[in-house]
Amino acid sequence: MVVFLNGEFVPEKKAVVPVTDRGLLYGDGLFETMRVYNGKPFRMAQHLERMVRGADFLKIKLPFTPKELQQFAEQLVGKNEMPDSILRVTLTRGPGQRGYSPKGADKPNIVMTLDQAPPLDPANPPCWSLVTSSFHIPSSDPLAAFKTTSKLIQVAARAEAEAKGADEALLVNTNGEVAETAGGNLFWVYHDKICTTPTGRGALPGITRAVALEICQVLGLPTNKRVIKPEALRNSEGIFLTQSALGVVCITSLDGVPVPHSPMMDKLYGAYCEMLTKP
Repeated sequence: MVVFLNGEFVPEKKAVVPVTDRGLLYGDGLFETMRVYNGKPFRMAQHLERMVRGADFLKIKLPFTPKELQQFAEQLVGKNEMPDSILRVTLTRGPGQRGYSPKGADKPNIVMTLDQAPPLDPANPPCWSLVTSSFHIPSSDPLAAFKTTSKLIQVAARAEAEAKGADEALLVNTNGEVAETAGGNLFWVYHDKICTTPTGRGALPGITRAVALEICQVLGLPTNKRVIKPEALRNSEGIFLTQSALGVVCITSLDGVPVPHSPMMDKLYGAYCEMLTKP
């Protein structure tokens, strides 16, 4: 496997960063994950736009322009001969002195890697089971607007879900409201409307979330951004999540209770696959 590291393409085993890198020590960095199809990273411009905003917020200087990173990404896909894959872009503040202060850490590291993509079948959307996590995320956190490398709550929530035999964890914020899942944005169907939680309450403004809302508008499917408590979520007519690797994932059960399957989710998934695979 070839990896992109700070402007160079190197074998994975030789792609190393210093042990003083602040991404390693403190999770001081950002990342973006996106699907690659037919050699093209899907919605990479939007992913990098969010990374740029996050880097500005954290005062990390992005070593390359978004246009340069897109070019490097396409080269990486070609060198690895992986036209259908998952691309991850990781930016860290780079090496620094001991302690939380970022002073003197002015040589950021940027890495791009590829992984095999899960199969895509427009007729059969992926299906997961969901359990409510005991871990809560802050209801009002400015960092929630960005995909930071500090994801311990999500890691712990996913591990908790897997220990219970589930695929994914539902995260509730500190106000007791449904926020997101460990690895995606949450949607549900209620009274023939596709609903999702508003951003600003702990949920990441996901790129695939935005794509799903865009598809709903094109298909004429009514949407609603609203706050919901976990107990009310059980009255929905269907639940699904969105994330970059799989697109749309249908939820078959919540806390062990079966969840209805709405045909609206099939329409959405089919349209997503069509959008993804367009040349």
